[in-house]
Amino acid sequence: MTENDFSQNTYSHFPKEGKVSWKAPSNIALVKYWGKMAHQIPANPSISFTLDACATTTSMGFGKKEESSNTFSFDFFFEGKPKEDFKPKIQTFLERINAYVPFLKEYHLVIETSNSFPHSSGIASSASGMAALSLCIMDIEKQMNPDMDGAFFNKKASFLARLGSGSACRSIEGDLIQWGTHKNIPESSNLYGIKYPFEVHPVFKNYHDTILLVHKGQKQVSSTVGHELMHGHPFAENRFRQAHENLDALKEVFANGDVEEFIKIVESEALTLHAMMMTSMPYFILMKPDTLEIINKIWAYRSETHVPICFTLDAGANVHVLYPESVKEKAIQFIKDELVEHCEKGHYICDRIGQGARKIQ
Repeated sequence: MTENDFSQNTYSHFPKEGKVSWKAPSNIALVKYWGKMAHQIPANPSISFTLDACATTTSMGFGKKEESSNTFSFDFFFEGKPKEDFKPKIQTFLERINAYVPFLKEYHLVIETSNSFPHSSGIASSASGMAALSLCIMDIEKQMNPDMDGAFFNKKASFLARLGSGSACRSIEGDLIQWGTHKNIPESSNLYGIKYPFEVHPVFKNYHDTILLVHKGQKQVSSTVGHELMHGHPFAENRFRQAHENLDALKEVFANGDVEEFIKIVESEALTLHAMMMTSMPYFILMKPDTLEIINKIWAYRSETHVPICFTLDAGANVHVLYPESVKEKAIQFIKDELVEHCEKGHYICDRIGQGARKIQ
């Protein structure tokens, strides 16, 4: 599909008013996307586990304006309170998607959103937040075009979400979502995420993710700036090639349930992501001393016990501890005994693979 497929808007009717609500999860990338081109196009393909507990719930009330205008009109509330400093980001998003959902300017919108995790927890909410917002917009469009099928609904929601935050396109469906054009993955696209099309062993269907909150403050360098620093990065082309190769390697890993090889790829991807940050210009380090302590303890524990527990990292200091259902009790005990002491105020979140966003009735 192309962008034009999402801009052919024919509406049978315009509802006068209404309200829609959606809950969308966050996701954790296994093969990382780092670096992007214009219009939120990824420099390399990625794949992620959709999470479950870490989610954003967004409702959108809409009422027809008394007079037509060529501007967006909306109020925004976070956790029940007006959040004026976030409105410019919403405004930018609405302007980006205007060509694909032009009906929005016909309405005044009341957007209310909340996260299942603390706002200051150090967990990026842009993926779940933009996914939930895009699903609300698509819900309104479906009311105007009731013949829209579910597959198109999800693709366009993912397409819109990407224009708000790249990784948000991987938060529409579950449980394993691939985004970015790859020659060996049918139907893969830079425009939206797709459900991973190949065989996946049951061991990867019920993975857990315990998120260790090492640092809850704002990052010293935003992800947007980090992505831009991949332009002209001396190792960029090799990194992009590596991502393609790791996606190829994961096909057999996922099919055979090869947890050992899965661990090698996932941990290498996490460390490569941070290596790109440390070798950009300007360079920066988002890991904290406790991040490294956790990684070393995971390596030591896995070596001693052969329990298949591993880590991955986003663009920050927090550590995602991944492990299959079969070792849940051992993993949780290890986390409590050895790793929680490295978390800010001892805070961590237990999550697991989820099945994607859902409508709130």
